[in-house]
Amino acid sequence: MAETLSPALRAVSDAVLAVASQRSVEDVLQRLVDSARELAHARFAALGIPDDEGGFSQFLVSGMSDELIRSMGPLPRTHGLLAVMLETTASLRTADIQAHPRFTGWWPDGHPDMHSFLGVPIVAPDGVIGAFYLTEKEGAAEFGDDDQELIELLAAHAAIAITNARLYERSRELSILSERNRLALELHDTVSQKLFSLVLTAEAAGELVERDRAAAGSSIQRVQELGREALEELRSLIFELRPPELERDGLAATLRKHVEVIRPLQDVRIELELDGNEPAGDARWSQEILRIAQEALHNALTHARANTVTVRLRSTAGRLVLEIADDGTGFDPTSASIRARRLGLTSMEERAERLGGHLEVRSAPGLGTAVRLEAPVG
Repeated sequence: MAETLSPALRAVSDAVLAVASQRSVEDVLQRLVDSARELAHARFAALGIPDDEGGFSQFLVSGMSDELIRSMGPLPRTHGLLAVMLETTASLRTADIQAHPRFTGWWPDGHPDMHSFLGVPIVAPDGVIGAFYLTEKEGAAEFGDDDQELIELLAAHAAIAITNARLYERSRELSILSERNRLALELHDTVSQKLFSLVLTAEAAGELVERDRAAAGSSIQRVQELGREALEELRSLIFELRPPELERDGLAATLRKHVEVIRPLQDVRIELELDGNEPAGDARWSQEILRIAQEALHNALTHARANTVTVRLRSTAGRLVLEIADDGTGFDPTSASIRARRLGLTSMEERAERLGGHLEVRSAPGLGTAVRLEAPVG
């Protein structure tokens, strides 16, 4: 047995070393699922990470073309045999997946026909955090004991690798948050001071227009210079604040990351509800949606004195709906004085107009606040 497993164990070692060189969670998961398929000589393999809301936050596959993956639609739900592997720490092996009592009997259009199956949970100290799903053993009717032992060994390393990758990303996100805080201070210290100077210079120019036209002209020229400088600094800072992960990860995943980063820093409970569909908009469209979500969430955390803030994002029939609701003190959305202090309300409305959508703010003193955006996708 030791002699037969020796090359296989070397293969596991190679796979683990390759995984350890990855940094992002997605890269780690993809390397793991590719390694699992190769080690068990499976035609297809998948690795699913549940989101605790009846779906998968990530579901990566190996052995399928990109075209086939796209044709099968959104991520699967945690039901049938996919759910079995998340409910137990024991592996499952069968010669025919379709004969298992938990098989649902339904696959999306274009899904390959599958029979032999090996499922192995990925178990961390706090429970099952994911699972390997392997189907269609190559060169045999079903997976064997050696296959199961190898994938169970890989799963043990996978739990460590996934945890480490998450810690790395968490550290990176906290660094990004720290950098954004630095930029916010810089915005306050440089741009706001320059704008203050601009206002004072403009006022001086106004007073000099009748008395000393030459001096007034000089002041107006200075106003123009200060305005251009402030604009350039703002453009530079806004470019730095643009989330680089948005184009790579998509709107839903970026919004989830944003909530995960700020959640531990707040005394308020923040709930996130995503429907599992990734809205198919371009980068500029996604950025506008994200900015509205961030502004509404910031307002709720800063002004509402709420116990719970709920962020909901769903897309259906070509329409996207975003809602940020809190159970806080509420306010009068029509109050001019409040709008003067909270410029973000106007900013969100302008973004909604650019999207061809509609933004509604529902609130009243003592009744909490709900900001709802509905916009066409794309």
